[in-house]
Amino acid sequence: MSYHHLTQTQRSQIQALMSIGHFQADIARVVGVAPSTISRELKRNRGQRGYSHKQADRLANERRAIASQELKKMTESMTLFINKKLIEEQWSPEQISGVLSANGYAISHTRIYQHIWDDKHSGGMLYEHLRHRGKKYNYKGGKKSGRGCIPNRVDISERAKIVEKKTRLGDWEADTIVGAQHKGAIVSLVERKSKFTLLALVENSKAKTVTQAISNAFKCSANLPVFTMTYDNGKEFSLHEEIAKAIGGKSYFATPYHSWERGLNEHTNGLVRQYLPKKTNFLDIDEQVVFSIQEKLNNRPRKVLGFKTPLEVLHRKSRPQKIALQG
Repeated sequence: MSYHHLTQTQRSQIQALMSIGHFQADIARVVGVAPSTISRELKRNRGQRGYSHKQADRLANERRAIASQELKKMTESMTLFINKKLIEEQWSPEQISGVLSANGYAISHTRIYQHIWDDKHSGGMLYEHLRHRGKKYNYKGGKKSGRGCIPNRVDISERAKIVEKKTRLGDWEADTIVGAQHKGAIVSLVERKSKFTLLALVENSKAKTVTQAISNAFKCSANLPVFTMTYDNGKEFSLHEEIAKAIGGKSYFATPYHSWERGLNEHTNGLVRQYLPKKTNFLDIDEQVVFSIQEKLNNRPRKVLGFKTPLEVLHRKSRPQKIALQG
């Protein structure tokens, strides 16, 4: 059997046969198509809640609409398709590129990001629909990639394996949390084994400002062990060699798009956002507010630590067996 586009009636048959437990080979025989057609149909058009003939027909029509306009390039129709996925469905550039690639359209996520930034420079708001809106990633392979912006960048792949095990104190992760409308920032530093956190409020996320903030944070917290510091690829960490001289340890940089390589940092930033939501202008708060959040996080019992606090683990103290309850 040769491959033909399925009709809406055939898709309705597929849904009905699947609902009563028929196998793909039986469905193909009843519908009158090759088994590979059924397999391809389910792979392309099945949603998270299963196969729906209406959804499948809509998805297939979208693909045909794209193909009819020669959308292997950034044509007007391709642009409309990308914009729709960004605005209406909040797909990431990687997801859009992946779906297009699976259907034979070679549009990279890098090109989609370029489209978004071009739109922003023209006064558009597409970037507002990114999950990390406004934060322009140093995408791999582009002119803004980490190695070009960060002198003597050392990739995380060269970091000692012991860091992954979280068995010693002194391995840190670093990131910045940006305030609303990019007004102010908080430098977030987390020790991997103890989850001990240092937070520093800064007026901006320029490299010199961030470098000074990190140096001061460690000076104010004497005797903190430092073996490694793992950063994301932001320009604010381009003076990492100066930081290393000030606090010790070696600097490493996570792989672009691999946020899980600094998962603890990402989680800690989420805890900070509990107190300072994304709409917060960091220029409207003072250092005492940030220090108070730091204290709360470091004195909060954590399940992953056996319900000890980060401060207790850092100083190797045992929690008292009994606590006094008021009331």
